[in-house]
Amino acid sequence: MSRITKQSIVFAIDCFYILFAVWLSFSLKYETVHVPGNDEWYAYAIALLIALPVFVISGLYRSIFRYSGFSALSSVAVACLQYGILYFITIVIFLPTSIPKSIGILQPLLLLLGIGSSRAVARFWFHPGNVKNSKNCNKEKILIYGAGEAGIQIASALQHNARYSVEGFIDDDILLFDKCINGITVYSPDCVKKIVYSKSITNILLALPSVKKARRQEIIHAFEGLDIHIRTLPGIEEMADGKLSISDIREIEIEDLLGRDPVAPNHELFERCIKNKTILVTGAGGSIGSELCRQIISLNPVRLILVEQSEYNLYVLNNELEERIRSHGYDVHLVTLLADVTDREYINKIFDCYQPETVYHAAAYKHVPLVECNPLEGLRNNVFGTLSVAEASKKSGVKNFILISTDKAVRPTNIMGASKRIAELILQAMAEEQNGSETCFSMVRFGNVLGSSGSVVPLFKNQIKNGGPITVTHQDITRYFMTIPEAAQLVIQAGAMAIGGDVFLLDMGEPVKIIDLAKRMVELSGYTIKDNEKPDGDIELIVTGLRPGEKLYEELLIADNPIETNHQRIFKAHENFIKYDQLREYLDSLEIMIADGKVNLDELRVLIKTIVKGYRMNSVASEKENITLVIQR
Repeated sequence: MSRITKQSIVFAIDCFYILFAVWLSFSLKYETVHVPGNDEWYAYAIALLIALPVFVISGLYRSIFRYSGFSALSSVAVACLQYGILYFITIVIFLPTSIPKSIGILQPLLLLLGIGSSRAVARFWFHPGNVKNSKNCNKEKILIYGAGEAGIQIASALQHNARYSVEGFIDDDILLFDKCINGITVYSPDCVKKIVYSKSITNILLALPSVKKARRQEIIHAFEGLDIHIRTLPGIEEMADGKLSISDIREIEIEDLLGRDPVAPNHELFERCIKNKTILVTGAGGSIGSELCRQIISLNPVRLILVEQSEYNLYVLNNELEERIRSHGYDVHLVTLLADVTDREYINKIFDCYQPETVYHAAAYKHVPLVECNPLEGLRNNVFGTLSVAEASKKSGVKNFILISTDKAVRPTNIMGASKRIAELILQAMAEEQNGSETCFSMVRFGNVLGSSGSVVPLFKNQIKNGGPITVTHQDITRYFMTIPEAAQLVIQAGAMAIGGDVFLLDMGEPVKIIDLAKRMVELSGYTIKDNEKPDGDIELIVTGLRPGEKLYEELLIADNPIETNHQRIFKAHENFIKYDQLREYLDSLEIMIADGKVNLDELRVLIKTIVKGYRMNSVASEKENITLVIQR
């Protein structure tokens, strides 16, 4: 039916209730079936003449009853109260004395009951979540973990949607067990498995925006083996106004399992190298570089220079940062520069022009197998790109230079790791040569970051989305993981502690077996692993074998001598390095090889092994010893 037709029907029903409430009031007053006569007709007419305009003005006919809730019923109550006052005054002052004054009180009360019940019945009958009207829908049966404000809000939102059926709350508060909230029972966490099977639950929703990550991980771990889809609401810091809707529901991210509760930053360290300064970030469009830029603009630098080789990445980052600057009112001047860090002449011009005071060097090729297949280009970018930016920094008087390094630089088995260790050696040698004056060179070494372009997490997500199989290179391969925001925050603070030549290590937490990570991601998506125990499972897991240059385990230290700093998640390493004169000879030889563009892998690896103590090839890489590489530029 059209909207006007529906409103006309409701209008007619309200007219009936108004007249019926008057008739019932007289009948109750006289304790007999009332037959209107003489002056009593005035009570009926006045009721219509007062009530209908009040209801129209109050907006009662603009509501959609199937979605009406407490606010709509409260509007009905307010309208009936306004009407009741006017009706009582009219009966007392203007109508004949033969009409009982008690009718002016009794009739509005009966009318409120009638009008309110009609709205409640309409909401129940036509509501999308009503079983009678949506019995043909394939509903998702949901348990909500958390019977607090967030849980109650999202349950109310879900009840307006025919796709979902909220079967109960789960909460840790023993005072709530077996109680009902808006008709939904609250259960103990000990009952989860029983309820899941008895009610055929398909989804569990975590409505715990303020809970610590450690507790969230415990809760998620308790659902292992239930073959249900786990989703969550955003954290309290992500909710702008505290109001929740169905659109706020998101998938459980692996960060919810591996991420840690953040440590509040030391603001003095956080701002030391950034506030009121000109900052330059190389590789600004990458995973770490872009997050560094996001955090830097909030620390009040005068200027932020974005140096990036990828036009698209620079375009996206520039748009995002400009929007952040506008929305937060930051007073930061952005400079976006397309540049290759190995172009020494252009890099020098950039430094001469903008005179940065702090440099974060994040530009690097980091994909191990790709660099293993393109070793000369990887070395050119990672080694000589670092040398180019470091020399420009020293020449222009940069105060602080911080290299973003990697755990793969420790006893490397691949070209990428070796190239990053050579980059570290360059900075250590330059720091020792200048004896602490002018530029303070330091490096921050850490492991994998969750969600980066080279992480296994996006790969696994895509494989799960496509129905599998999931590919893992080795049954025992293990990695450390850290969230990108935490890594960037710690990099900024570590760089502020440097005194020259420092190698900082970030506390990466506990190592994670990649195969366990893959299985957990499958379970969180509501699927099962297909194996010998479950041949009818959803997604198969395949072990493909180690890739060229890949290690089973990563390390952060070359020697086991970490030194504590005044930050609980930042350590310092004291490691041997090569004097600058000797290192310069090695770099000249390496530069000649790269310039030549044609080199035997044996010769290249011998030179790398001479520079990087502990470098060794794994068995996969050694199979390709005799390949000759031809690089054309």
